[in-house]
Amino acid sequence: MSEKVERLVNASESLVRAMEKLSFCPPVAMTYNVLQHAREGYRAYLQKYGDESKRILLLGMNPGPWGMVQTGVPFGEVAAVRDWLKIEVEIGKPSPEHPKRPVQGFACEKSEVSGRRLWGLFAERFESAKSFFSEHFVMNYCPLVFMEESGRNLTPDKLPALEAKPLQVACDLHLRRVAEALRPEWVIGVGAYGEERARVALGEGFRYGRILHPSPANPAANAGWAERAVTQLKEMGAWKK
Repeated sequence: MSEKVERLVNASESLVRAMEKLSFCPPVAMTYNVLQHAREGYRAYLQKYGDESKRILLLGMNPGPWGMVQTGVPFGEVAAVRDWLKIEVEIGKPSPEHPKRPVQGFACEKSEVSGRRLWGLFAERFESAKSFFSEHFVMNYCPLVFMEESGRNLTPDKLPALEAKPLQVACDLHLRRVAEALRPEWVIGVGAYGEERARVALGEGFRYGRILHPSPANPAANAGWAERAVTQLKEMGAWKK
């Protein structure tokens, strides 16, 4: 394990411990700490693609129930992770497990639309995952999935301030450790939340931007998302072509 990967792994394990100390009130009924039950998937991702400095760090919000929850890889749509990133490992089970949000690992047949769009764009524009990761890295700000009793997903930006604050303190520290290891020039939010938290956590010394979040819950993303994301990356100056 390279020094950079070791730093990233240690940072993720510290974040897991910090998340264990947090508690949340209704409407949050259950949380999954993805870096815990899908630890092997995330570690495989770090070992395969996190061993060198990056020019661009892309920062999402938190894991999706049919993506990173199943694979341990940010925006981890199963087919993209298995076929393009060439990662496939055994994924554990969270405890407790919500009956409407089962973790089936790489056997999951549902597709995470956000991940399919994001990794699909990169697969179209780069000849290989290795080529993409020579300058880029993708991560999520928060490792937790928040679920209501019904299984409905909640995002961390909807938490009340008293619950959000300790979460942000831990996630900010983790992001700083990742940035110190990877030394990016650009930190680009996949959506507004990622950019906002990056600016707060990291401060000066980086170039910031954002691209439209690829979630189907975002109406603007449901027509020509890839083209819009490419245009945004070019207009901010992160991509030249």
